[in-house]
Amino acid sequence: MRAVIQRVTHASCTVGEEITGKINDGLLVFIGIEDADKVEDMQWLAQKLVNLRIFSDDQGLMNKSVQDMDGNILLISQFTLFAQTKKGNRPSFIRAAKPDKAKPMYEAMAGYLSNLLGKETQLGIFGAYMKIDLRNDGPVTILMNTQDKDNF
Repeated sequence: MRAVIQRVTHASCTVGEEITGKINDGLLVFIGIEDADKVEDMQWLAQKLVNLRIFSDDQGLMNKSVQDMDGNILLISQFTLFAQTKKGNRPSFIRAAKPDKAKPMYEAMAGYLSNLLGKETQLGIFGAYMKIDLRNDGPVTILMNTQDKDNF
């Protein structure tokens, strides 16, 4: 699983004319799922997301997590995080999980995050063409890959 995590002051996802998810102060998380991903990877990443200390405390130091500040999460499925660009100019997405695996994992991640935060995780629509609006705060953008979890 790969994630692009952005600390935001606000973010929203629109499909067609409908806003499907909207948050203020919190994390916008783009998540890519591959065939090798397991439930344990999803749980590890979810725990990291809610406990990642990237929000400022009273002294301006990054010492607070989204959970500490009662923030929100907007979770967006993005298979393009597994783009391979080594050959040619057209990306290959062969490592990205097919929808029959990726969609249940995405939904499980949303549920797990909601349980950890004690509030509903906001979502995009899996497989839809989405427009994401955001204001990155900092900017703070962090990349995570569950294949690297043993190196943390």
